[in-house]
Amino acid sequence: MSPRCDCCGEHVEKLNQQITVMRKEIKNLRQILDGAGRAHRKHMTSIRSAVANIGLREPDKEQAPPPPLAAPQALEQGNIQTVPIGYISSCFAVKNGTPRQPTICGPSRAELRIQQSIFNNPEHALVGLEQYSHVWIIFLFHKNGHLNYKAKVKPPRLNGQRVGVYSTRSPHRPNALGLTLARLDKIDGDTVHLSDIDMIAGTPVLDIKPYIPDYDSPHSRLDKEHCDPITDQKTDAQSDLESDKNDDEALVSLLSKDKPEAGIPVRDSSQSVSAQLPLHKNIHQMLDEVRAYVTQGELQLSCASEDQVSDSPKTKAPECNVDYPCYGEKAYITIAGWIREPPVSSLQVRFTPQAQKELADFLPTHLSGPSESDRPRFRFLRSTEEAVAAIRGVLSADPRSIHRRTRCRDRLFYFILDSADITCWFGKGFAEVLQVRPVEQNVVSV
Repeated sequence: MSPRCDCCGEHVEKLNQQITVMRKEIKNLRQILDGAGRAHRKHMTSIRSAVANIGLREPDKEQAPPPPLAAPQALEQGNIQTVPIGYISSCFAVKNGTPRQPTICGPSRAELRIQQSIFNNPEHALVGLEQYSHVWIIFLFHKNGHLNYKAKVKPPRLNGQRVGVYSTRSPHRPNALGLTLARLDKIDGDTVHLSDIDMIAGTPVLDIKPYIPDYDSPHSRLDKEHCDPITDQKTDAQSDLESDKNDDEALVSLLSKDKPEAGIPVRDSSQSVSAQLPLHKNIHQMLDEVRAYVTQGELQLSCASEDQVSDSPKTKAPECNVDYPCYGEKAYITIAGWIREPPVSSLQVRFTPQAQKELADFLPTHLSGPSESDRPRFRFLRSTEEAVAAIRGVLSADPRSIHRRTRCRDRLFYFILDSADITCWFGKGFAEVLQVRPVEQNVVSV
């Protein structure tokens, strides 16, 4: 058998690569087909139920009629129809480049206007909300593109590793609900002004709830409840000493007051000084004795408590069982390790001189001038420095998908921030902004 030539080897390698690509395409087509089939079945089920509810479908003769229900309410069954209370007007017009978390881009801003179809007086529903600095926003991921979802997903921060969908904040979920913690800047009538957001323009909002650290943050509970019984014993033991100390301080305060009826009657200043010298001397001696007594009591209590802790076999704090929460332990709050130490590192962001010049040409949202009407203007951002910070926040977190990172590394990346259309490219460990242009009016209004 003759050895294979180099030309044949190259052809075989190319054919193997083409076969690999074809297999991946077939796999993608099968997934798309499965998703379309599930969506079709869901649509057919909803159509059948709608037709059955209006009484247009004839009952099957062979199938026995279903038993009558006990008339449960739809809310008790969990079948509710959501109605958006308003829609977000955001500095992010499209999904591309929108931060995945609200803390990534601090200068990001948005507005939410409560619809009058929900309340006759929408501003009345916002009364009292101005007392809070942050609010929870419950919204819908309306730009998913399809209703397909999987039990395992690939978060971009894990760079291709699969985890369960409920251990992530992926938008592709059985119920496409989103939750974000936004800063409340101000309330103007029926409009809520927000910042630190991660929602695109047109996002349907279902509800607003105030953020209360005492209820929503486990850190605030650490000072309220403890798992260490020794601390409780110390507190009980010290309460008696504090009560005695308070009594002593009250006695000292009464003795130290110079009341006319408690002292010797004085007729002139010379007699006053000579008559009150022994009294002040006695008061100072009594104060010194009280301080020595209180200090000695505190030392004895501290030594006794230390001896009790050292001699007692129950020196270790009880472990927190699953039956009740233990707020005194530092390990009470746990998160996945990849949240703080992801495989994908943060990127350095830099601007070309041309991009800096183009960005500086934008006017802030609060400035106006007749001679500068031809210059582009931001709708939400208030300064060039704020725009630079927003761009750095978006790009440092690497907003590209896993597909773009692995197969489209040499392609330009585009995204829209406020009224600026930004062009950039990614290198090894950095992202560089190449161009900043005013976005077209029809794109901003989307």
